[in-house]
Amino acid sequence: MKHIASLLFFCLLALGVRAQGVMKFEKDTHDFGKVPEGTMATYEFRFKNTGTQPIIIANVQASCGCTTPDWTKTPVLPGKSGIIKAMYSSAGRPGIFNKTVTVTSNASTPSAVLTIKGDVVTKSEMKTMMTPAQLAQSPRLVLDRNVHNFGKMESGQQAVAKFTVKNPGKQPLELGMITSQCNCIGYKAVPPTIQPGQSAVVEILYAQRQTGQMSDMATLTSNDLNGDVKITLKATVVRDLNAGSMVKESGAEVPFK
Repeated sequence: MKHIASLLFFCLLALGVRAQGVMKFEKDTHDFGKVPEGTMATYEFRFKNTGTQPIIIANVQASCGCTTPDWTKTPVLPGKSGIIKAMYSSAGRPGIFNKTVTVTSNASTPSAVLTIKGDVVTKSEMKTMMTPAQLAQSPRLVLDRNVHNFGKMESGQQAVAKFTVKNPGKQPLELGMITSQCNCIGYKAVPPTIQPGQSAVVEILYAQRQTGQMSDMATLTSNDLNGDVKITLKATVVRDLNAGSMVKESGAEVPFK
């Protein structure tokens, strides 16, 4: 009887080991082809759980800092699908690239490697490769304004400006990096893909630490082949907004009279 019980236990244990999620990707390599420099080349690898247990993704690690991953954070139930998103920043990186993203999970194959590759070319080079008809079909980036004045703000404060971005082009618009000499301007969140004829609100952070009348320019890159767009952020930056109503009188600070 003990031998039968032991045999049954090991059979159940073996079945439990086999009862795992199976991560089946539609493909494990994506070639972007020619990528205009300055754009964020983005691709979603889709997978389906063909196993019998939920799949939980523990981590997704890119092979370099130029690639940013994202993934389905909730358990992927049997028969359901999930995504691994890989975003490659092409700003300042002309030439051929080949990068990997390693996915770690509780699936039957605990580690999976996905690959993205392509060739980053300048926008001027890209334009020479395209016909006038193809250029006419390209995306366009149009801002509602190019200057924003925050008024008075505190040094180091993260102020947010909302810009409306419109795409009057014929292809989806992908916003890329935002760069500035002050290194104090950036996106609050990853900008969305803007479909042809659509608009989106993009939130831009401004965290200037120098005090005084400040005016900083930033460049917004995108897959608009007509060129990048520049914006200017202005502010009167003070050390302490609460101390702004104080003046010195006889060596002591007193409120304005």
